[in-house]
Amino acid sequence: MTNLRPILGLSAAHVVTDIYSPVLSAILPLLILQYGYSYFLAGLIVTVWNLTSSFTQPLFGWLSDRRGFGVPVKYTLVVCAFFISCIGLITNYWLTLLFAVCAALGHALFHPSALSLVSRLASGPKRGRLTSFFVVGGNIGFAIGPLIAGVLVTLWGLPGLVAMIIPGVCMALILHVIIPRDSYKTEAVPAPASSPSSGAPVRSGFRQYRGITLLITGSAFRAWGIFGSVAFLPAYLSMVRGFDLALANIIVSGVLMAGVIGQVVIGTLSDTHGRKELVLLFTLLAIPFFIAALMLSGTLSLVCLILFGFCLWSTFSTTVAMSHEMMPGSPGFISGLMLGLAVGAGGLGVAVSGYIADMAGLPLAMLLISVPVAVSLVFFALVPYPWKNARRNGQIV
Repeated sequence: MTNLRPILGLSAAHVVTDIYSPVLSAILPLLILQYGYSYFLAGLIVTVWNLTSSFTQPLFGWLSDRRGFGVPVKYTLVVCAFFISCIGLITNYWLTLLFAVCAALGHALFHPSALSLVSRLASGPKRGRLTSFFVVGGNIGFAIGPLIAGVLVTLWGLPGLVAMIIPGVCMALILHVIIPRDSYKTEAVPAPASSPSSGAPVRSGFRQYRGITLLITGSAFRAWGIFGSVAFLPAYLSMVRGFDLALANIIVSGVLMAGVIGQVVIGTLSDTHGRKELVLLFTLLAIPFFIAALMLSGTLSLVCLILFGFCLWSTFSTTVAMSHEMMPGSPGFISGLMLGLAVGAGGLGVAVSGYIADMAGLPLAMLLISVPVAVSLVFFALVPYPWKNARRNGQIV
């Protein structure tokens, strides 16, 4: 436990870096109102962020694992914080896109560098527990990001966003103090042999890759549902329902926090009640809760929104666990596909939803977000994964 302090520091850094992830979605209403951006152009800003961050993370992770390439975590934090904060000071659309790309690169560089450090520092019998501190940090940061951004722009408008550089810089200084300098030294690591850690045989070939393809495709459609709802929910609540922007972002933070709780609850239950069963059940439940939230009003509508966030977001960690069990010999590669490719592809849906909002109105575009969620349910149902037990006689079937 001598490495507990730097691990907790990295967990706190994960909170901070993921605070910046939903900021662009949180300020979309102001960008639309103040600068006259269409829903498509506004949604494209979020899409550019998602694609850049998601598709470069596997590349940076591969470079870190195989070539020893890594950027100190403290620098990645400053890069992300600087460019996100300065977006509130610029009015040119193309410059806004450029700053979104630069911030996303800092965000993408953070994760492989930080995870590499956690892997080396969290040694011993409590590795799983210590690593979980880091994972939960990102979920918390993503949940509270809209709240912080909403308060700042409500008080001082878009220029108030510049204050968000403070947590990034402060966290970078803390990491500089608590993480030993030699911890950043990395060496290229040869590719691991593709054999399951348990030594159990795993069925390979066409069936295995077909299953992974179905799982990734379903995850991409689910990501469309997640990012589409998060991106346009502040605008919907403030411009259609008449909520104050700060309150709208508080509601979004509540939806995301419900998802954080859902990941822990459903991930734990899936160990005993089956991963595929719970993924299908809660993906299915997310659809009527989302539709009800849009159709109803008042407290009941907000309750349905919270339940939607709990149900849909809760399935994320469980499908990642499924992917690791289906391809136990390639954890790095499959993580890159699930966290990078699937999430990035799903992020493209934000632009599609923005285009629909331009053509047919924001209420219809929000309602149609339930469609990709329903499509994800179909793909998850087709994944050749065992029922009731994650393993059957030591095999994934």
